[in-house]
Amino acid sequence: MFLKKIIENIADAGRELLEKNFSYKKKDIIELCDDLISFKGAASGIAIAREITEIYNSFDSNKKLDFFKQLNKKFSPNSNKVEERIENYLKKKDQKSLNELSEVIEGNRQEFIRRLNMAPNGTQFLVSMREDLLKFTSTNPDLITLDEDIRHLFKSWFNPGFLRLEKITWNSKAAILEKIIKYEKVHEIKDMNDLKRRLQQEDRRFFAYFHPILVDEPLIFVEVAFTKGIGNSIQEIIKPKTEDIIDYDTATFYSISNCQEGLMRVTLGNFLIKRVVFEIQEENPKIKNFGTLSPLPGFADWFLSLEKEKVQNILKNYDISKLDFLKSVDLKIGDPRILEEKTAIKKLVAHYLINEKINNKPLNQVSRFHLGNGASIHNILINGNITDYGYKESFGVMINYGYQLDKLEIIHEDFFTKGIISYSDKIKKYV
Repeated sequence: MFLKKIIENIADAGRELLEKNFSYKKKDIIELCDDLISFKGAASGIAIAREITEIYNSFDSNKKLDFFKQLNKKFSPNSNKVEERIENYLKKKDQKSLNELSEVIEGNRQEFIRRLNMAPNGTQFLVSMREDLLKFTSTNPDLITLDEDIRHLFKSWFNPGFLRLEKITWNSKAAILEKIIKYEKVHEIKDMNDLKRRLQQEDRRFFAYFHPILVDEPLIFVEVAFTKGIGNSIQEIIKPKTEDIIDYDTATFYSISNCQEGLMRVTLGNFLIKRVVFEIQEENPKIKNFGTLSPLPGFADWFLSLEKEKVQNILKNYDISKLDFLKSVDLKIGDPRILEEKTAIKKLVAHYLINEKINNKPLNQVSRFHLGNGASIHNILINGNITDYGYKESFGVMINYGYQLDKLEIIHEDFFTKGIISYSDKIKKYV
């Protein structure tokens, strides 16, 4: 009888669990979101969160957009409650009323995201979900606040203190190497043989950040070449070497790639570069200088959109008709006029980097990144990238940013607090 009773209890519990899961199946995804954020979610959070992720993954683009809009509206801060808590805090001005005010200002969006993270592979799902969300924010600005809440949490979850820096070698896991090829966005890695060549050269280093939850998923990686002085041609750096450089004194960062679109604007790159600088110094004391060979995306589009009056204003007494060839659809790689008019082109680049801004920061996103890290604009390189892509994005121009280790913090502070852009004597004559 006792054994029979135990079996009946187990069967009842199984039926109850099936009924509960079946009830989730019948529910709309927003109802499930309500359940997740409620007391019910505290008890059955994993099951509910899993169900939400499964339903979401079945959505097409339109349904995802509708979901984001409903989610944003439903869990945004309640303005009436905010006003009530503000009045209460102004009356009492104690810690309890301040905590209550902080709670209603946050709303339920962040708590919802925290609980959704309980789903199996929840962190990976949320990174992917944010990648979807970012596709909608430009045409649906009301969703920016939802994205800001997710990004706020990601900045904590992906704090560099939680990340693992790994030196990538040919002995790294095959799964990681395959993803490195997939995620390289600056200078294409054609196949495993191409990657092997980059990894096995003595004057190359490759580092990536990993998160303990996202197994074998690089978040961001950087490729480094040891050079004599800062590298000034990407073709020279990535071509097969016939002999190793033995008198190098500089680490040139020539490619940095964010692997997860869902982690865009979650600051990882600046921490990666600073950490890699430390690793290289530990391994190679003779490396005294650090700099980049960086692309200049958007420069060609910016120039082609300029009115003649603005070009003339930048270049003063120069005959701007000499640059008309840059507007030709037949512009070929290695066109000799690029070198003939290099002074004028460098003046345009210097103006673009230093004077063209958005929200009081450089218009160019790569420049914003390096200057924000405490770097200086070191040099403007004509024909630094003589490929179709290089000419399309910048007429082949690339930029050296220099990292002066003893001045990083000062340059960083001046950039963020005063908007000062640091540049070398090589740049001064073009400003």
